[in-house]
Amino acid sequence: MTDLINALIVVVDKDICMDDIEPLMDAIKMMKNVIDVKANVSDLDSIIAERRAQHVLSEKLWEVLKS
Repeated sequence: MTDLINALIVVVDKDICMDDIEPLMDAIKMMKNVIDVKANVSDLDSIIAERRAQHVLSEKLWEVLKS
């Protein structure tokens, strides 16, 4: 038996202003079986966490390239 899915999470590649993301949200709402689409507002904590993760990954990449 396969798993039953009750939600999908869509992650965009960068923070996008609400006016620019509305057409994408409208398109997703038109898809079959979609009940609702909600926007998640960026906050400082998520931006900091993303930048720290990028920094750690870039340091590890440089270590690999140096060796």
